[in-house]
Amino acid sequence: MFRLRARRQYLLARAIRRGRQLDPVRDRTEQIAPGDILAFVTLRNERVRLPYFLEYYRRIGVGHFLIVDNGSDDGSREYLTDQPDVSLWTTTASYKASRFGMDWINALLRRHGDGHWCLTVDPDEFLVYPHANTRPLRALTDWLASSGTRSFSAMLLDMYPKGPVTAQPYAEGQDPFEIASWFDPANYAIRKNGLYRNLWIQGGPRARTLFAEDPENAPALNKIPLVRWKRGYAYVSSTHMLLPRSLNVVYDEDGGEIASGALLHAKFLSTFAAKSAEELDRRQHYANSREYHAYQQGLQSQADFWCEQSRDYRDWRQLEDLGLISRGNWA
Repeated sequence: MFRLRARRQYLLARAIRRGRQLDPVRDRTEQIAPGDILAFVTLRNERVRLPYFLEYYRRIGVGHFLIVDNGSDDGSREYLTDQPDVSLWTTTASYKASRFGMDWINALLRRHGDGHWCLTVDPDEFLVYPHANTRPLRALTDWLASSGTRSFSAMLLDMYPKGPVTAQPYAEGQDPFEIASWFDPANYAIRKNGLYRNLWIQGGPRARTLFAEDPENAPALNKIPLVRWKRGYAYVSSTHMLLPRSLNVVYDEDGGEIASGALLHAKFLSTFAAKSAEELDRRQHYANSREYHAYQQGLQSQADFWCEQSRDYRDWRQLEDLGLISRGNWA
């Protein structure tokens, strides 16, 4: 389709231009080996989260982290500079004007991602996939490659504590799911985007509580974070969808199942109140930071996402039993 080809060329051109806003702080990309799985991240003021985040993804098999720091002043930049498997760029340019960081990420993917399995995540997102407790991420990517699959979807699964999100202090380096261990097992709506062919998923605790009167504006939960990258690919809107659009067909159109995972979303910790206030003040997020307005209102009323239907997270098998992830035909 000509319209989508033109859109992709536009996004790639934007990435080249916005990529010039990135100043290298520590470029270790010469260390990247041909078969490395790469993680791409944009962040600001996430110092307290970084030790566990890096540990988690190192443990499952990420070989190198390519990170954009958008003007942190909490020590994130200094911490990341000292990490031997991190390449770091910094910019104080507008997050909003860069399409919420995706122009910067597309630029780094174009430069360094070609031929690699690339995982694009936020510092509060943790990928869980079938057999995650016994098989490294490399086992998944090898299986995907052998089956001719180029992209892997993962639904964003909001995790939350029992009680007000500000009640239990989060300590640096702590597993966030020791606190935010609960999730909604159902309450999700799915529809198909006819143009880009991706699925659009909404629901969960944010739709149930913060967006109860306006569910159509609840945050999207569909993600395609893991892709065997080529230079001509581009993310269109966060990691919700890509071009070419064939990468978005991460479901069986005949009604069967294709392997999928979940991104456990550890946003709702005690640190969230200060983070939400900062981001609301900056007004650098989508739709004039509408989501952060809802967060602030919820925090003022001591937001508690827990309900009688909430489930306590155990492992990927529990999510499979609930239909939230799938092994497909990966035995």
